[in-house]
Amino acid sequence: MMYKLILVGRLQSLRVISGLARGLKLSSIDGMETRPTLDRVKEPLFSMLMPYLNDANVLDLFAGSGALGIEAISRGALKCTFTDKNPKCVKVILDNVKKARMEEKSIVKNISFESFLATSKEKFDLVFLDPPYKMGLLDEILSKLKEGHLNDDAIVAVEADDGTNILYDGYTLLKERKYGRVKLFILQLEKEA
Repeated sequence: MMYKLILVGRLQSLRVISGLARGLKLSSIDGMETRPTLDRVKEPLFSMLMPYLNDANVLDLFAGSGALGIEAISRGALKCTFTDKNPKCVKVILDNVKKARMEEKSIVKNISFESFLATSKEKFDLVFLDPPYKMGLLDEILSKLKEGHLNDDAIVAVEADDGTNILYDGYTLLKERKYGRVKLFILQLEKEA
């Protein structure tokens, strides 16, 4: 007998795993407009990132629900800039930030990644990069991030589908892990010679 899984409504229950907001349930967008990072991926991701979180200035590109940036603040990041071009996502991020009482540590922007990277002068210590899987944007974004958006030794945490290979020219690959159909890459900006 064959069973078919049908997803209706919310993809999953999102929650903050650890830190000051531990256990807080977060909202997400109904339907298939976003792809929230699953807890079974988020837990090992943040285990790998713990040495880099304290007082970090974080950028959550393609933020969706804002769950990764909120988790980072909960675990000790100084602040997070959340960007998403989808107004529905921005509303959910604002609601989640308010629910987590992290308004003072959060900047939420309704903007495309292209416009943000073209106009922002801010430098970041940690970037969450989780673009739509099939759009082939990773190499372009990694290249643009190096053009003045990263502090020395900055970390870029990339979530991609398991068939993804990236060119990490200018970065050192610290870790690469696979969780089901998801690949995580932890990259560090290389020092200029």
